Amino acid sequence: MLRSLGTALVAFALLAFTGTSTARAQDEAAKRQAAKDMKELALAMINMHDTYDQFSPIQPMIKDGKPLFSWRVRILPFIEEDRLFSQLNRKEPWDSEHNKKLLDKMPKIFATVTGKTKEKNTTHYQMITGGGALLDGVKKVSMKDITDGPANTIMIVEAEEAVPWTKLDDLVYDPKKPLPKFGGVFKDGFHAAFADGSVRFIKKDTDEKLIRALITKAGGEKVDLNKLK
Repeated sequence: MLRSLGTALVAFALLAFTGTSTARAQDEAAKRQAAKDMKELALAMINMHDTYDQFSPIQPMIKDGKPLFSWRVRILPFIEEDRLFSQLNRKEPWDSEHNKKLLDKMPKIFATVTGKTKEKNTTHYQMITGGGALLDGVKKVSMKDITDGPANTIMIVEAEEAVPWTKLDDLVYDPKKPLPKFGGVFKDGFHAAFADGSVRFIKKDTDEKLIRALITKAGGEKVDLNKLK
């Protein structure tokens, strides 16, 4: 009987170990895919910049001084979604009667790799705006404005809350307030795509001062990217 009990305990331990290993492998695979998707988005933003000499909103997608769409819409032609881009009425806001119908056509690249969002047609991939971040409303921002260096400036992140993919809804940064809420996809941190097209995983215990330095494009801070490893 003791022998049978011992055998059962070993089998249970092996099963638990196998389950943990499988979960770890799935997590790593999801992270690799997320990093790949974010890199593609970052490169699309860079290609858009090379075409228009700016990361910021472009006409005719601005009305009364406010952008009508998210950056995710602006890069559609640069992720081989020209047809979808042509279906949008770029003179109307993202939630007009016409444009709302296109929410269901969200490109797969914006979908969460884990497949888990509270609402459909939403994405965790967002940019950071305000407070010296890469974007600041409709103010023109080009590569030459990133004096901290593209490799040291965050472009796109995984945000805690998912938003409709066409909606102009990004993380707002204020240096005098707590950091925006990152994460939402992985428990131990979040991916960040930088203005040079690189992608890094930023762990939850990363020094807040370092994260703030990486958010600003011209803060003049000295950063050590090795601390992100």
